[in-house]
Amino acid sequence: MTRVSRFFFRFLDILLALLLSAMALMVFVNVVMRYTMNSGLPLSDELSRFAFVWLTFIGAVVVYHHRQHMGMETVVAQFGRRGRLVLMGLSDMLILGCAVVLTHGTWKQLPINASMSAPVSGLSMAWVYGIGLFTGAGIILITLERLYRLATGRITEAEIRGFGGEMDDLYNTAERPPVKAGERGE
Repeated sequence: MTRVSRFFFRFLDILLALLLSAMALMVFVNVVMRYTMNSGLPLSDELSRFAFVWLTFIGAVVVYHHRQHMGMETVVAQFGRRGRLVLMGLSDMLILGCAVVLTHGTWKQLPINASMSAPVSGLSMAWVYGIGLFTGAGIILITLERLYRLATGRITEAEIRGFGGEMDDLYNTAERPPVKAGERGE
């Protein structure tokens, strides 16, 4: 993975943490205000919902990048190396198709959302629903890179094992020293 890619996904990790923190803080303040003063901040409700949408869609790209999304590992684990490679290619093609539909649909819907404003903050709803463009484009780019590596034979054995549900660390492919019987907590 290139340095730029690592920096970008580190930035997304930090952004996700900030969104989650802001969302939790806004909801907490609103709960306290409603309990103690019988009032709340409508802007806080709206912005926390927007943060949740962004958190979900940005998180989808990060999870997909780390291959931590849901899969049918029980089925894939029944196949050998060649079968897993074929299934990996098929699943990536399906994911690519879905991401293209998401991106295209978001692009077509964007002018409609841009003409609407959020009721409390007045923000254009394009800021809320436009995140689908980022998610779709991010998943498309990641999938194209994976398909390229699959077609050129650059997929690592750790990735193939991980695709089948074997819990190896995909990002640390260095050999680990064997664990002695007494160190396992037996």
